Amino acid sequence: MFRWVLVLLMLMGTAGGAAGEVPGVEAILAGLEARYGAAGLEARFAQVSTLQAMDITDTAEGQLWIRRPGQMRWVYTAPEPQTIVTDGEKLWIYRPLDRQVMIGAAPSFFGDGKGAGFLADIGQLRRQFDVSLNPESSETVHRLTLVPRHPQPDLMRVELEITAADDTIEAVTTFNAYGDQTRIVLNDVIFHDHLDDALFRFEIPQGVEIVQMDP
Repeated sequence: MFRWVLVLLMLMGTAGGAAGEVPGVEAILAGLEARYGAAGLEARFAQVSTLQAMDITDTAEGQLWIRRPGQMRWVYTAPEPQTIVTDGEKLWIYRPLDRQVMIGAAPSFFGDGKGAGFLADIGQLRRQFDVSLNPESSETVHRLTLVPRHPQPDLMRVELEITAADDTIEAVTTFNAYGDQTRIVLNDVIFHDHLDDALFRFEIPQGVEIVQMDP
């Protein structure tokens, strides 16, 4: 399940343009920046991860909360419970069925646009990626292709699907160097001016195993 977290996930914005036309990259990015200017958001997510070499497909779903800059909480409810929390500096991954908490540094896993890190800092789109318009983009669903300026094996490309009517990201698909991909579909997105600090802190339960992750 851990690999599901490192792939990740989501953006939105209002793209202008005349009726029947697909706006350019700059207009779409400006829309995303305006849409995601709120302090935070919450959404339901459904995730499908495919390991190409092993021909394995995993699915997951749950709820997420995001607050700028860099704070996230992912609560997986299926196929088994798991909670991932970051305050922007530290990362906790709690697996209640295993009675285990993994602790690491958030920048190692979500920095430079990796994972779903850009959801908590929309400015990463311009700073970390070369952005182009996907040929399948339409007037109703805008599609962007993001290529990291410093590609790494675990993140080679990201594709965004954005609802043109309200500049909301409806899906994020990430690809790695091995042909694996993870697609996250976002539903019931709600933007917030305030989210409770407690969402982005994690209290380690008593009696669990603590595992320190290498950076």
